[in-house]
Amino acid sequence: MSEFDELYQEIIMDHYRRPRGAADLSRVPEALAHENPTCGDAIKVEVELSKEGTIAALRFDVKGCAISTASASLMSEYLRGRRTDEARTLADSFIGVLRGEGDPATLDAMGDLVALRGVASYPMRVKCATLAWHAFLSALDRAALEPAEISANPR
Repeated sequence: MSEFDELYQEIIMDHYRRPRGAADLSRVPEALAHENPTCGDAIKVEVELSKEGTIAALRFDVKGCAISTASASLMSEYLRGRRTDEARTLADSFIGVLRGEGDPATLDAMGDLVALRGVASYPMRVKCATLAWHAFLSALDRAALEPAEISANPR
């Protein structure tokens, strides 16, 4: 194993053991959970937007393997504070690279997310690594609707 592979493995294991952004999201309906039917991983993601249109908070509740948990943790750190349009573009790019549809060098500019670069070589693990990102995109869509729903339905 190369030094880089060892470093990447350490990053993944650190985020698996101490996931950043992990929270109890039992209040989020199970119907909003994203699942990987291949392995049984499941995740709920909640996005809180600031008035300025940035991601103020990104929380997740995952029951899954080291790859899915680490990916969610890395994602929450990487996307927090970004504008929603930028975060959506980054999520689409990350998913595309892992699916083999984008330039792997793209991950080099994504900080510690580069640690997941090797996952692209394992098609069964790609679903684990992208699960949180798909859930994030759905949660972002829901978060964008919430202000309109609140103003349309005042209590």
